[in-house]
Amino acid sequence: MELALQQRREVKEGDMQQKQDSQGGKPSSILGKAHPALKAFMCGSLSGTCSTLLFQPLDLVKTRLQTLQNTMKPGAPKVGMMTVLIQVIRTESFLGLWKGVSPSFVRCIPGVGIYFSTFYSLKQHYFQEGRAPNAGEAVLLGAGARAVAGVCMLPVTVIKTRFESGRYNYVSVLGALKSVCETEGPRALFSGLTATMLRDAPFSGIYVMFYSQAKRSLPPEVSSSPYAPLGNFGCGVMAGVLASVVTQPADVVKTHIQVSPAHWTTKDAIRYIYTEHGLRGFFRGAVPRSLRRTLMAAMAWTVYEQLMARMGLKS
Repeated sequence: MELALQQRREVKEGDMQQKQDSQGGKPSSILGKAHPALKAFMCGSLSGTCSTLLFQPLDLVKTRLQTLQNTMKPGAPKVGMMTVLIQVIRTESFLGLWKGVSPSFVRCIPGVGIYFSTFYSLKQHYFQEGRAPNAGEAVLLGAGARAVAGVCMLPVTVIKTRFESGRYNYVSVLGALKSVCETEGPRALFSGLTATMLRDAPFSGIYVMFYSQAKRSLPPEVSSSPYAPLGNFGCGVMAGVLASVVTQPADVVKTHIQVSPAHWTTKDAIRYIYTEHGLRGFFRGAVPRSLRRTLMAAMAWTVYEQLMARMGLKS
């Protein structure tokens, strides 16, 4: 018995020493004392930073495509993703594709951290024995975590959408927040709450369900191999495509509400989109959004799980 305990101590000390060697000593000792939920927050924030920086141009193109609906005249030629992409580069330079990246960072770095820490906490609370959630439980788990993060970060989401639309001449995130509060009132910062919840909660719930089920279907030799992150990324891509298609109409409605200064309700936006553009209007910007959401989610989950594994925590 004493020999077994001694071996466990040696293994634990060896793991801690490896972390100290890889991170420079002191940071690992501080990190080791952190609460698991805080570790999940840190891992999620880092994964959100990487994915946001890489895929911001797709989000900007998606927003421009959706807001173009309001200015297009009947019978006007259709504007596609590549047309908008080239137009932005010509008129605003190549770096113009990253317009709105500041509010995206302000939203995604803490937002993704809140999402993953909430997800981890809920999973640890309701699945204490290590039992994996079934399909229905995975939907509720993902949707619940996303709802918490979505409500917390909604004001920044509104500012981000307006930055990307090109209709507002905001200079900074703080300046935009101040301008909205002074001209439209604090209520405007929570515009599109219903549409945002109808988009984000189902997306995350559906994503987590498909992602977890797809990972279980991977052969054991893949899951335990060095190529496991690549396999997980592939599962994330498949789950992201399915979830993006289902929630695309809610994303179009959300964009119209948040860009409009007229305080539209969800019903107003739905009525306007259907009257002016028909059912096809609800899928405007589907391609860039699907690409961005799919790749961002797949990368965020892959990076998050790898970081959590390095910390010795089960994601």
